[in-house]
Amino acid sequence: MTEQPWATKFEETLRGFLPLLPDTDPIRPDLRLTDLGLDSLATVSLLLEVEEAFDVTIPDHLLTEDTFATPAGLWSVVESLLVRDPVD
Repeated sequence: MTEQPWATKFEETLRGFLPLLPDTDPIRPDLRLTDLGLDSLATVSLLLEVEEAFDVTIPDHLLTEDTFATPAGLWSVVESLLVRDPVD
């Protein structure tokens, strides 16, 4: 079993917004989130949940389609914000 590339809290949060991903399937970094059921309304909700869960604010210039295209893209943004301003 490989180690997940992100925090467990991130995976748990993200999984709740992917209705087309079977519960037993892993979230791979390269999965297209829209292919797994993430739509525009869910993207906004996911943004708010991730910001709250990690106590970060994703700046407007990073609110792009690329950021929310894959789990790896979103985690990269979150991780960069955590490195810059770590959560206690």
